Amino acid sequence: MKIPSSILTLVLGITLTLISLWYGQNHGLMPVAASEDAQEIDNIFNLMMTIATGLFLIVEGVIIYIVIRFRRKPGDQTDGPAVEGNVPLEIFWTAIPTVIVFILAVYSFEIYNNIGGLDPLISKGGKGEIAHHGHHHGTMIALGGDRRVALGIGNSYDGEGVPPLVVNVKGIQYAWIFTYPETGIVSGELHAPVNRPVQLNMEAGDVIHAFWVPQLRLKQDVIPGQETVLSFTSNQIGQYPIICAELCGAYHGGMKSSFVVHSQGDYDQWVQDNTIAEVDSDQTVAMTAKDRSDSQYLTPYTEEMGINGEILAQVAHQQQM
Repeated sequence: MKIPSSILTLVLGITLTLISLWYGQNHGLMPVAASEDAQEIDNIFNLMMTIATGLFLIVEGVIIYIVIRFRRKPGDQTDGPAVEGNVPLEIFWTAIPTVIVFILAVYSFEIYNNIGGLDPLISKGGKGEIAHHGHHHGTMIALGGDRRVALGIGNSYDGEGVPPLVVNVKGIQYAWIFTYPETGIVSGELHAPVNRPVQLNMEAGDVIHAFWVPQLRLKQDVIPGQETVLSFTSNQIGQYPIICAELCGAYHGGMKSSFVVHSQGDYDQWVQDNTIAEVDSDQTVAMTAKDRSDSQYLTPYTEEMGINGEILAQVAHQQQM
């Protein structure tokens, strides 16, 4: 029994569609999603994987069919038919990719807008507070004093709910330095409590770097002389790699750090552990690395490293010379 070509085409089309939809949602190519914005990024990636899988199966399937169906018969030395072109087919295979590209362009633009990519940001002196003109509210703080527009991405803080954890980030060859104005802590790693908004005010000390955490699905360039901002909320406790995604020199590949997402209790403990207390006869005063001189900062580590007071004095004398 010969199956009509229309029914066969319909069955093949349904099969290809189901396979593409399944693989587009189950490809397993993305790392764990650790931010509120990650799902939107994953949605467009899954859509692209679905479309790419369907196109791959169609193109490769047609090639395999043609190779088998129209292969040269043994002993056949004749020329094949002279086919000069097929205008309807050429219009079809040009129109379909064009429509797909437009759909992806509009969808990606909408997602970029949803995660705050089109919001103007206002920076006060390049440090500290950043105010967004967010898509969630219709007001923008007027420029005044030393405020200026900054580049960035992330949803706006509209003054309601939990304020963001502000961290000043400095990118240098070849390290990330994180300063926490809230506590005065300076660290080589980024730490934040889960489900609290984080606002990174970033600048480069030498060349262009790019702050990228794959699990957040966010990347932001860090530019010399131009502050950039990255805002997000992490919703998964864990430790994730921070990678420089911009070629910044010979040791670019080694410019790595970690982003640690804690529970609120663990984050409070981390802050306490990194706030060194100095004790005198009358009171205990909490101090951070930002508040201390070089000698005060290094003194707690000298015994562990086997350095005595005489060696420290010699080092200090050499520095003065």
